[in-house]
Amino acid sequence: KHLENYKDPKEYIEKAINYAIKEIPSFGGFVLVSYLNGSISGIVVVNRTGMIDYIPENILVYIATHKDHRGKGIGKQLMRKTIELAKGSISLHVEPNNPAIFLYEKFGFTSKYLDMRLIK
Repeated sequence: KHLENYKDPKEYIEKAINYAIKEIPSFGGFVLVSYLNGSISGIVVVNRTGMIDYIPENILVYIATHKDHRGKGIGKQLMRKTIELAKGSISLHVEPNNPAIFLYEKFGFTSKYLDMRLIK
């Protein structure tokens, strides 16, 4: 529910979560959920790539803070914990106009490549 603001279809989000928790054949990963006053306030989904050195070992697939809890530092806490738990480098994809870029840069993320895709 809290990842609904992503433009990705619900089944893509579910697949990323299932990959992380190994409900489907995968290298795994992890899901973090934060709570505030008994309600979900944020979530992170990280998938392991199975690759070492030439591309990052982890991809931060989703990070989201509930709209009612933005500006409370939840995104920062989730990012800190994600960096702590991830074994190896982390990559993420972000839209060029996403205001969260500032947060990612604050944690040391840099724009290394332009992502190009051929959708088949």
